Amino acid sequence: MYAGSKALFYALSRSALLKRLASTYGMATGESFARRFIAGDTIEEAIEASRRLQARGFLLTLDYLGESVRTPEEAAAATREYVRLIDVIVASGIERNVSLKLTQLGVDVDRATAVDNLRRILDPAARHGFFVRIDMENSRYTDVTLDVFETLWEQEYRNLGVALQAALHRTERDVRRMNALGARVRLVKGAYKEPASVAYQKQSEVQEAFIRLVRLLLDEGTYPAIATHDPASLDATTAHARERGITSDRYEFQMLYGIRRDLQASLVGEGYRMRVYVPFGRQWFPYFMRRLGERPANVTFVLSSLLRERHTR
Repeated sequence: MYAGSKALFYALSRSALLKRLASTYGMATGESFARRFIAGDTIEEAIEASRRLQARGFLLTLDYLGESVRTPEEAAAATREYVRLIDVIVASGIERNVSLKLTQLGVDVDRATAVDNLRRILDPAARHGFFVRIDMENSRYTDVTLDVFETLWEQEYRNLGVALQAALHRTERDVRRMNALGARVRLVKGAYKEPASVAYQKQSEVQEAFIRLVRLLLDEGTYPAIATHDPASLDATTAHARERGITSDRYEFQMLYGIRRDLQASLVGEGYRMRVYVPFGRQWFPYFMRRLGERPANVTFVLSSLLRERHTR
């Protein structure tokens, strides 16, 4: 069921027709199925959502949604939007933290294009005290993502981190590689449909790998971000931290906008650092489909949430 659900929603996320329709109509109405989980179509909407979260004690990272651009012009346009996002965030006064994808910056055009565009974002980000996280995409991008990251790390860009996916067989090696650099890692379970040759297929196997890698990051990493909505994973993280005497200021939890708000609030209430990943933009459809496909329970959760809200009107 786990692999089948991911495969279905991953296929939907790649539908050109569905993506075009979602982009065309956006989230213009309050009835939008996605609006609970996407902060809006525009930077301004994302800023307003972020202000509300920050007022409740949450940390933030903003993600201008988009991926798989095919031309230098599209990559340059996405880069300009991120530079504008930096300026808007500075003016707004909210926390200075953003996430991005290399396919959005042109890595499918060529590696040099992505490196140059990322540098164009990192330079103003560094001047204004931003932290920038590179999201990890499917497994065919793992090597190039880490290569681009290390290229810029060697050029002394220290306002940069990367995400790694516990579902991939290779990830323990990659975690050790990042730990050795002193780089900040966001550990996720992984939302992409991957073959058995490169990734675990059972949810139980992914869970075991995730916990194993959490412990490695807590023991040897640099301020890791533990990205999960699973209470068992949260409990395993805090238990290991207590056992090793690792204080809560040496790591943080991360969750997605609109998902498990109860857990997010309880972690803040217990004194943990809790960062909300705030996605926005008209290219929201692939992101939304992958979120639904990560766990079959997500579909039930979305539907029940919408029904509850409709019933209370």
